[in-house]
Amino acid sequence: MPTPVKQRVQKRRDALRAAGLRPVQIWVPDTRRPGFVEECRRQALIVAAADAADDDLAIFLDAALADLTGEDEA
Repeated sequence: MPTPVKQRVQKRRDALRAAGLRPVQIWVPDTRRPGFVEECRRQALIVAAADAADDDLAIFLDAALADLTGEDEA
């Protein structure tokens, strides 16, 4: 007879705990909720406007990219 699901799940959880892991629960936004897409767009526009107005951010990002790619800053 096959092992019941509850026992298999418990065995797996015990093995993960023995490996030094612990379970965590993560709550994330419900992408199916009405208004989700609109709220994402609203927030993205706010961030884009803030980024466009921040000259220091562009300089920082260019320097970071140059550092990652090994290019000399111009």
